[in-house]
Amino acid sequence: MDFFSSLRISASGLSAQQTRMNTISSNIANAESTSPNGPYKRKDPVFKTITDRKHFGEILENAMDEHAQGVVVEKIHEDTRAPKLVYKPTHPHARDDGYVEMPNVNTVEEMANMINASRSYEANISAMNAAKSMAMRALDIGK
Repeated sequence: MDFFSSLRISASGLSAQQTRMNTISSNIANAESTSPNGPYKRKDPVFKTITDRKHFGEILENAMDEHAQGVVVEKIHEDTRAPKLVYKPTHPHARDDGYVEMPNVNTVEEMANMINASRSYEANISAMNAAKSMAMRALDIGK
């Protein structure tokens, strides 16, 4: 695997984790949101692996990169779990029976997901820094 492949793979991971963090932030921000049309629905990004090679020449050039894969966000999936029912008869969006449909967002779960995404982001930055350091040392050898 060449220097640029490792950077592209780490960059794809950074981009995917940034999208994941933004989705988690949106979920937390809307954890108490209601509307007459129904509550906010929790969202999750769905990741898909992609090959790092872009051109046919790159495929033929190096068989070592055959399994090198990056990641991309394929879609944002809406959670299908039922909304939480909370008894608040004075709420403006309460049903006739006094219950309000609240979003299906669990803030503890979202915080755990945020920590996971943050650690993944940090791991990709560490991989980029290691690749950069190896490239710099390779240049020093040539002096």
